Amino acid sequence: MKYVVVTGMSGAGKATALRCLEDMGYFCVDNLPLPLLEKFFELTEGGDQVHQQLVLGLDIRNGQTLHQAAETIDLLKEEGKDISILYLDADDTVLLKRYKETRRIPPLAGSDRIEMGINRERSQISFLKEKADYIIDTSRLLTWELNRTLESIFHLERQYDNLFVTVLSFGFKYGIPSDADLVFDVRFLPNPYYIEALRPKTGNDPEIRQFVMQSPEAGQFLDKLEDMIRFLIPNYVREGKHSLVIAIGCTGGKHRSVTLANGVYLRLQENQTYGLRVEHRDLDKDAKRGK
Repeated sequence: MKYVVVTGMSGAGKATALRCLEDMGYFCVDNLPLPLLEKFFELTEGGDQVHQQLVLGLDIRNGQTLHQAAETIDLLKEEGKDISILYLDADDTVLLKRYKETRRIPPLAGSDRIEMGINRERSQISFLKEKADYIIDTSRLLTWELNRTLESIFHLERQYDNLFVTVLSFGFKYGIPSDADLVFDVRFLPNPYYIEALRPKTGNDPEIRQFVMQSPEAGQFLDKLEDMIRFLIPNYVREGKHSLVIAIGCTGGKHRSVTLANGVYLRLQENQTYGLRVEHRDLDKDAKRGK
């Protein structure tokens, strides 16, 4: 019998994760009263065991009994039960935006501001994050990307190092991404913007990729950047970092940065033990003048 406990910050995607796991064949139970938790495990271990994979959703709605639940899970793990804890998280600014978009309030906000509710919840459930086997930061994830990550962990059973890497292209004229951890400037490469036939195209088009990559410096840049990132990732994981944004910029975020970001993304897919996505922030901006 395989169990997954899904928990984390409200607004970080727990409901989406439960639906995804259900689609993978897991039987999901959300917000079970915690006094019934131990009995739940006893019942699922007996009988015909129709459901071999079960998911239990736990969150701040369970109140102070969450600590008791964590102790129960620890004891059951010691007894040999196959239990994994999945913790979903997101930046406070992202959670705030999601609450405002859905016009909902955090469970612990009461009559106070949304920010205070988020802070209270983060403080009260931080101990669960420390116990988690898998931590996914959903700050930049689309629903299908979260689904793909969960499938990789729980269906394909691939190794996951609790880190999600975003390779992000951008244009310097639109500003450096505020959430970037590493920023690289590729404006040293020849610019296809000055070739009229190439100007309307983007780094996703083969003509632009060929133009940019024909420069020897482009390949050397990718080699050196890949080597550095592969050195950094395990060290970031060791220090408990769960989200890494690698930003690659050119003038307008349309040609060179897109080409190089795609190149980094393809290279990092090899021997991948972390979540990975590529995003082009400024690809469609200023289409007539984009560089």
